[in-house]
Amino acid sequence: MHETPEELKRLQSLLDASLSRSTSHLRSIVSERTITAEQLTQVLTGMRTLALSTVTAKGEPRISGVDGHFLHGRWHFGTARDAAKARHLAARPAASVAHLRGEDLGVFTHGAVEVLNPLDGEPHPDWPELLAYFKDFYGAAAFDWEKEVVYYRLRPHWMTVYAPDFAKLTES
Repeated sequence: MHETPEELKRLQSLLDASLSRSTSHLRSIVSERTITAEQLTQVLTGMRTLALSTVTAKGEPRISGVDGHFLHGRWHFGTARDAAKARHLAARPAASVAHLRGEDLGVFTHGAVEVLNPLDGEPHPDWPELLAYFKDFYGAAAFDWEKEVVYYRLRPHWMTVYAPDFAKLTES
């Protein structure tokens, strides 16, 4: 778990506010089948496959998979700098991600991305810490970390979690 008490508080506030602003239909499904921010950070460790949704210049939706890392209460993910999703996000930073584990877990997030390691600019102040994490996870020589890959943080404005049985999610 990489979250500080402040980050957990921010995440819990986001989860609560998002659910309260949701439709009655979604609330009827999720309200009694969700988990806390602290529980969520216990479940979302390591790499989690995300379905990432972006939008083309014509307004057409596109979905693809990315390696997601839930760090400090937010999703982080990368892609090749020349990938279509990188072009979409550069022009239109709004994005949605979903992480699903069958019928046991669904984490749905909407927000806007921020680039952590721009090619022609200063990296985000958090980038050195995150880069150390990613190099440890993937291996320092996995990529040319400056030129080949671009990393994003999804700054969420809405997030909800469907998890009917927390104990099942934490079984070995």
